[in-house]
Amino acid sequence: MDKMKVGIIGCGKISSIYMENCKKFSVLELAACADLDVSRAREQAEKYGIPRACTTDELLADPDIDIVINLTIPAVHAEVSLKALEAGKHVYVEKPLTATLEEGRLVLDTAKRLGLIVGSAPETFLGAGIQTALKLIEDGVIGRPVSATAFMMSRGHEFWHPDPEFYYAQGGGPMFDMGPYYLTALVQLLGPIHSIAGMTGKAMEERIITSDKKYGKTIPVNIPTHVAGTLRFENGAIATLITSFDIFGGSSLPPIEIHGTEGTLLVPDPNTFGGPVKYRKIGEAEWTEQPLLPGYTENSRGIGPADMAYSLLRGRPHRASGELAYHVLEAMWAFHESSDSGRYYEMHSRCERPAALPADLAPYTLD
Repeated sequence: MDKMKVGIIGCGKISSIYMENCKKFSVLELAACADLDVSRAREQAEKYGIPRACTTDELLADPDIDIVINLTIPAVHAEVSLKALEAGKHVYVEKPLTATLEEGRLVLDTAKRLGLIVGSAPETFLGAGIQTALKLIEDGVIGRPVSATAFMMSRGHEFWHPDPEFYYAQGGGPMFDMGPYYLTALVQLLGPIHSIAGMTGKAMEERIITSDKKYGKTIPVNIPTHVAGTLRFENGAIATLITSFDIFGGSSLPPIEIHGTEGTLLVPDPNTFGGPVKYRKIGEAEWTEQPLLPGYTENSRGIGPADMAYSLLRGRPHRASGELAYHVLEAMWAFHESSDSGRYYEMHSRCERPAALPADLAPYTLD
């Protein structure tokens, strides 16, 4: 067998890029899609040439489907993933892995009990941008990494998103919305996290929607909208991370910088797959832009499930693993827990640093 059959559950906006890209990877055969609104599943099936549109229960009952890609809303990630595992399917889920740590642990333990594997977005760290940055670090271009800074600075979603209420309710906020991209990239570049000290706050108690659909509606802000803190990695490096919906005048701060004993590395936006990647060594006056490694520079969501399929077929670890996603989930909760308790938070979970992609891959292969 040289490919695995895939079913997608959840046919909302993000499903389109997965459906488009799954068809590009020869290791994946997109066999079915499902949604609570079956008519939406039918629309996506027709648009992307998927043989079957059905209900979630019908998809899970299909013995030919090997992998379920779970694109439902975060609040039901655990529920749908557990149903898929109990139906004998491997699971790849959109970020975050689950809404809570307890749910995340249950999903991973269930998969282990059943001899199945779980993977999770974000997979953007497999793009050429961060993979190029990783190679520069591994080649010692900036020496030993000793510190990092990362900034996700935004004014929030109420001015453009048609239904922004979720982002200001429990389970939302800038850390749970965008933190997975930044934390996953930092783990790829620096390794697992040892401990975190965090502080949280919010600029206002209410926000007014100015997007067209609900223009003028006032919504309560029930979560921190500015989350800042410091992370110590197991390798000794110390990083500063800020994620915020309270930056109303814009920001010029870079997404990620890695500082080493011999230079500084500029890492591209971890919510993208491309570049640019730049570095400057001690004594140099100008930044050098590093050509990107051959690989994935465009929106390549779907690469995570493809890598998982190769891992199942070849018997090797997959990169966007459930263990990595759980480590990142714990780190996101750690910022809030540290702030609430006024204490450092020591991580309980650990994950392996994902292996770099081979540099000589053919397009849309990972083997």
